[in-house]
Amino acid sequence: MAAIDMPPRLPFWQRAVFSVPIFGRMAREVAYGDDENLLYAAIAFICGWGCSIMLFGLPGLYLPALALVPVMFLVLIVISRG
Repeated sequence: MAAIDMPPRLPFWQRAVFSVPIFGRMAREVAYGDDENLLYAAIAFICGWGCSIMLFGLPGLYLPALALVPVMFLVLIVISRG
């Protein structure tokens, strides 16, 4: 496994996100790794959502979508600002 080329000094929010044990490693791979890592992260997210649907039924379908509503609001705000 090759090392990831990262900038020498990262902003505080990136250091905070990258220091989370499991999620930070995946976020660092998506941000600074190969281009395919974004696709792999999307596939892993969709598979995890599918597993929650199989395990919990309809609440497993609705609750992650409900939790992503603030993310969509932020996306819409960023798009509207240009």
